[in-house]
Amino acid sequence: MYNQDYKVELPCFPEREVSIAEYGAKSGEFSEEAGRHNAEAINRAIHEVSEQGGGMVRIPAGIWAVAPIRLLSGVNLHLDSQAMLKFIKSKEDYPLRITSYEGQDCIRTVSPITAENVENIAITGEGIIDGSGDKWRPVKKFKMTAKQWDALFQISPYVIETKETEIWMPTESILEGNRHNIQGTTEEALAAAAPYYDFYRPVMVSLRYCKKVLLQGATFMNSPAWNIHPYFCEDLTVDGVKIRNPYFAQNGDGIDVESCTNVHIHHSTFETGDDAICMKSGKNAIARRIEGPCSNVYIHDCLVNEGHGGFVIGSEMSRGVKDILVENCTFVGTDVGVRMKSALGRGGVVENITLRNIHMSEIKGEAVILTMSYVLNSLNRNETIAMENEEDIPYFRDLSMENIEVTGCRQFTKLEPLQGRPETIRNVVVNGQKLV
Repeated sequence: MYNQDYKVELPCFPEREVSIAEYGAKSGEFSEEAGRHNAEAINRAIHEVSEQGGGMVRIPAGIWAVAPIRLLSGVNLHLDSQAMLKFIKSKEDYPLRITSYEGQDCIRTVSPITAENVENIAITGEGIIDGSGDKWRPVKKFKMTAKQWDALFQISPYVIETKETEIWMPTESILEGNRHNIQGTTEEALAAAAPYYDFYRPVMVSLRYCKKVLLQGATFMNSPAWNIHPYFCEDLTVDGVKIRNPYFAQNGDGIDVESCTNVHIHHSTFETGDDAICMKSGKNAIARRIEGPCSNVYIHDCLVNEGHGGFVIGSEMSRGVKDILVENCTFVGTDVGVRMKSALGRGGVVENITLRNIHMSEIKGEAVILTMSYVLNSLNRNETIAMENEEDIPYFRDLSMENIEVTGCRQFTKLEPLQGRPETIRNVVVNGQKLV
């Protein structure tokens, strides 16, 4: 169970405040040149405020084109009401690097917003961060109306066909990147992948190894891949934010909390193209080499209007997920309400999870599904998983769900343990009934 006696530590900032306009940033023009100019101004303001001991870097009202920016210790990036940071997309500004995505090290471009190995940081205010994800994301035909699908061809003519559907590609380089699918973690792999940079689309907000992080009030929208990805962070607070992606946004997760400790997510709204509120902790045996369960997480008073899953654990859970309380939340129109997913090969344990006072409406599939049969099928790539030893067996245990109210779903609960291993899901109680 989440330790309710622990209070997640918030960042604190000196009274110092600067406006990006003081550093030469200009609103009202959307071009690569304007984005680079504004990014230079914003990054310079962040650097100087951090060097001086911290404070607020303020984004005034207006639409500010911007290239990638990096948060530093002691800085509160504050967006005034009617302020929008809208990120440009260009090969020069999004170099490839080795980072973590979907639970393993891989090639991705730099994120629009990055913070790494810093503390006392925040993104606050009533403004908007727009990742221009529509310029990065493929689109599956079956998710669109005929009119919407036809409109995509005004942007690009590139399509691939799979067994499942046709998939539209925003650029030729994304199309060719999908065909070559260059992977690896070496300099040679990075060089070979470089011509197809936008195939390796980034998470929008990447927070890595950070302490005392606050996201408050702002709208985070239109991300290239996942919207917000905290990774090995401590003392993370998400308060009153709005996270938005269109329903057809490929990999358009809301927030993916990976191997973080002491997390408080509350009074926030999610509309996403994939899982909305998701807990992760790495994938397969390679992830288990690093100690780092996702633990001590409190989620409450949140609304999920759309998404694959309202509250989700996995499928990347190999370092473990434990001690989580989710309460007083509403899920409307999601594919699944509560989903915990894993597969043979993952290993790891999901345990001590409590959900209570969860209200669901018009769930397209299961209200609650626990499955060990999750396999990722992405474009023309299939993931095959094999067990090498007992450590590759994942487990779900000690799960309690109380007062789960559902008006409309295909099936209330569904449990899928590993074939021949029923004990991989055990001690599950839903609305007072012990299921296993």
